[in-house]
Amino acid sequence: MPLSLEELRRYLASIHGAEVSITSLRELGRAEEAVGAERELKGFGYGRPYWIEFSVGGERRSAILETMRAEGFGHEHLSDRLQSLSLAHSSYNKLPRHARAIDLGYFSKGGAMRSMGDIEEPFLLIEEVKGSEYYRDLERIRAEGALGPLDLARCDALSGYLAEIHSVRKHSPSLYARRIRELVGHGECIMGLLDSYPADPGFTSARELEEIERMCVGWRWRLKGKSHRLCQVHGDFHPWNVLFREGTDFSVLDRSRGEWGEAADDVAAMSINYLFFSLQAHGRLEGPFLELYERFMRGYLDLTGDEELLRVIQPFYAWRALVVASPIWYPTIPADVRRKLFNFIRNVLSTDELDVWDLNSYLR
Repeated sequence: MPLSLEELRRYLASIHGAEVSITSLRELGRAEEAVGAERELKGFGYGRPYWIEFSVGGERRSAILETMRAEGFGHEHLSDRLQSLSLAHSSYNKLPRHARAIDLGYFSKGGAMRSMGDIEEPFLLIEEVKGSEYYRDLERIRAEGALGPLDLARCDALSGYLAEIHSVRKHSPSLYARRIRELVGHGECIMGLLDSYPADPGFTSARELEEIERMCVGWRWRLKGKSHRLCQVHGDFHPWNVLFREGTDFSVLDRSRGEWGEAADDVAAMSINYLFFSLQAHGRLEGPFLELYERFMRGYLDLTGDEELLRVIQPFYAWRALVVASPIWYPTIPADVRRKLFNFIRNVLSTDELDVWDLNSYLR
C-alpha cells in the first residue's frame, strides 16, 4: 500500500495541533526518499520502520513510524498487532530512559492515518439476534427423555453447518501450528482451564491435572504439522452460542480466536454436550443423547469424508471436557459426573484413533 505524504502530514498536524511540514522520509537502513513533488511513498510496507523528519511551527522534529508484519510469531490477526502496539504505547513512557511513544494510530481501509492515542478500553457493539439457545432443547430432552422430529432436524442442521464452513480452507502452516499451540497453552484453553481448578477439588488431583497437561503437550507435537487441515471455524461452537428460531433456522454468537483453525475444535465443542447432558441423566451416553451424538457425528463425517478427524480430535475433547467438568463453570453437577469426564479425558488422550461409536468405553 502506498503511503500518502499528504495524509502523513495531516496526521502529524492532528496530533501536534499545528501545521506540519515534512522535510525528510526514509525507510530505516535505506536511502532517503524524495518528498517534494512525490506525493506517495510507493515502496511503503507494513513491518518496516520509517524515519520521518518534519517541522512544527518552525521547530525541527523527528519520529519513527512503526508497524508490524502479519506473518507468524503470534501476529497473524489484526487483534494481535493491536494488542502488541497498544501495550507498547502504554508502557514505553513508564520506563526510565526508554524512547517515548508519541501516539498510537491506525491506517483505515482507505489509507487514512487516524489517532487512537487516548484509548482506555475497547468495546464491541453487535446486533441483537432473536432466538432460543440450543442448550434449552438439550435441557428439555434431558427432562423428558425423548426426541421429536425437530430435534433430529436441528442436529442435522448443526452438523451440516459445520461441514459447510469447514469446507473453506487456508494454507498457512504457521497459523495452524499457532492454533494447536493455543489449544494447549492459551489462557482460555487447556492450560488456562487446568489452572482454574481448585487446589483440592475432590474428584481429581494436582498430579492428575499435571499428567493431563503433559499428555496434551505430546498431542501438540503430533498435530502441529497437519496444516492441510486449517479451515474456517467458529471457534466456540457450543449450545449456548447457537440460537434457534422457527424450525431449523438459527444464528451463532461469539466466534472465538479468529477465522481459521482445526475442524475438530467445532465438532468437539458441540458433540461433548450430548455426552455431558446424558451423563447427568443416565450416568452414560444412552437413549436420546446417544442417538443425537451418533447422528451428529455420522452426518458430519458423511458430508466431509474427514476420517482423519478421529485421529486429531482427542485434545479438543480433552479441552471441552475440562470446561464442562469445571466447578467454576458448572458448580452444581455431581462429583461422579466430573469423575467420568476425567476418565474420558485420560482415555481419549491415550487413544490414537477415537471410536465414536463406542464412546462409553472411554468413561471407565
